[in-house]
Amino acid sequence: MENLVPDNLTFSEVGHLPIIKDFAKKIELVETLDTLVDSEMELSPGVAILAMVLDTLSGRTPLYRMEEFFQEKDTELMLGCDVKPGLFCDYNIGRVLDKIFDTGTQKVFSQIAQKAIGVFDVDPRRLHFDTTSISVFGDYDFVDPPLKITYGHSKDKRPDLKQFIVSMLCVDRNIPILGTTEDGNASDKTLNNELLGGVSKHMARHGLKPGAFVYVADSAFVTPDNLEKSRDKNVKFLTRLPATYKECSRAISEAVIAENWIDFGELNQTPATKKRPAAIYRGFETTVELYGETYRAIVVHSSAHDKRRHKRIDRLLEQKRKDLETHGKKINAGPFYCRADAEAAAEKIGKATPNSYHRLRYEIREKAKYRRGRPAKGKPRTPIGYEYLLDVKIEKDTDAITPLRLEAGCFVLLTNLSGTKEQVQWSAVTLLELYKNQSGIEQNFGFLKDPVIVNSIFLKKPKRIEVLGLILVIALLIWRLMERCMRQHLERTKGEISGWKNRPTKRPTSFMMTTKFLSILVAKSGKRRQLVRPLKPVQLEFLQAMGVDPEVFIKP
Repeated sequence: MENLVPDNLTFSEVGHLPIIKDFAKKIELVETLDTLVDSEMELSPGVAILAMVLDTLSGRTPLYRMEEFFQEKDTELMLGCDVKPGLFCDYNIGRVLDKIFDTGTQKVFSQIAQKAIGVFDVDPRRLHFDTTSISVFGDYDFVDPPLKITYGHSKDKRPDLKQFIVSMLCVDRNIPILGTTEDGNASDKTLNNELLGGVSKHMARHGLKPGAFVYVADSAFVTPDNLEKSRDKNVKFLTRLPATYKECSRAISEAVIAENWIDFGELNQTPATKKRPAAIYRGFETTVELYGETYRAIVVHSSAHDKRRHKRIDRLLEQKRKDLETHGKKINAGPFYCRADAEAAAEKIGKATPNSYHRLRYEIREKAKYRRGRPAKGKPRTPIGYEYLLDVKIEKDTDAITPLRLEAGCFVLLTNLSGTKEQVQWSAVTLLELYKNQSGIEQNFGFLKDPVIVNSIFLKKPKRIEVLGLILVIALLIWRLMERCMRQHLERTKGEISGWKNRPTKRPTSFMMTTKFLSILVAKSGKRRQLVRPLKPVQLEFLQAMGVDPEVFIKP
């Protein structure tokens, strides 16, 4: 049978990877790494890291058998240079990781992030910080390693596994500008303190002086050392006051009693549904005193009450009712021989109700007592005395429970953004919106823990795990930049794009985009490349939204 396909014609499935490569080119990923990392290897550090980022975002288990991954790929199109797949052997990859570790992972990522912030005009004035734990399998018993992999507080709820901590600093909600790996038993409070010491120097690289940016962190930020350091370094912060502080409950009680709420309305960015209605927020301005200093506080109430807190209230009310019933049975053990005794018993039971969130309704029934035996026929029975029965009904005290449930839906934001001028700029609702953006960094941790992205940590050298963290954060940076470009384009044009099930959306995601570029095939003959099938209109829409030229699929 005659072969109709020319001998030099090859096919390569590229999917969405040329788009990843285009964004990597815009932030000068390869050039930055090759400049910073001293290496004379045939496989340059920049190309190696780009290859690992592409592998990470390809939708398969990353960093595993990379040589095999690039065997059927057009490496010149993907990486910008014709690299033999054999160069991606484990030995070469390991050497690259070691050289990057020697250079310094923070130094490398800081340069890359700084370039990305400038190229994509990202506003770096709103900083979000948080940490998460990454569980690992194996012993990891090393003498004085650079990264201590050990047991600690597991945010994965796997206390049986050793772990390391990933800390991240993001701007513009979820764009990472700093990502580090820490010891598995590192404390969030300590990590906050260490970052506060150098955050001003770090932000100076982005042209920001102390006081020109806001540091947003979770409640672990609130410690005497962190609050003192924020004053010394002139760091403006926004955090959540832990419920363990008495000032937190005092401020909430003050807000509930005052009933002078500021309506914030709905602040949801995604459309509400029947199953998930939009929360309605309102706030109350006050101050709290911590460690001798006064801070601005915003008590926030959400209509989407914390279900766990309300279940706790339900359990409390049930227990209070049972205690009251037990207490009542002891006092109301039998009939009373005068009405005064029954009334005294009711009063005694009632003394237990002020803190029980219940009210008592009682009725005293008079019951006649007769002589034993059958009464004489035709004569009325004459009682020889009376006894009194106490009937008690326990009802919930709505007036007492309503404030309790109202308090359960409240939390307190703490900030040192104060003063008349600043309060005009930083209104209570603005601060709440800024704190709600902390969810962006939590979504980033979901990305890092996604089994499609990170199946399991297999590297056995802690310093290589640290570089793996760098690779994942670089991949995350590109992932979020693509998403940001799409959403900004739709916001500028007031348009929509085809999302899940071809439904129009204004908030596309990077993962959504990747599903639109499945099975993109490129035919190559010599140096010439051509798409096997033309790009679809929806694919061209996504490329336009990201600012990517369709030529990236056929031109290295």
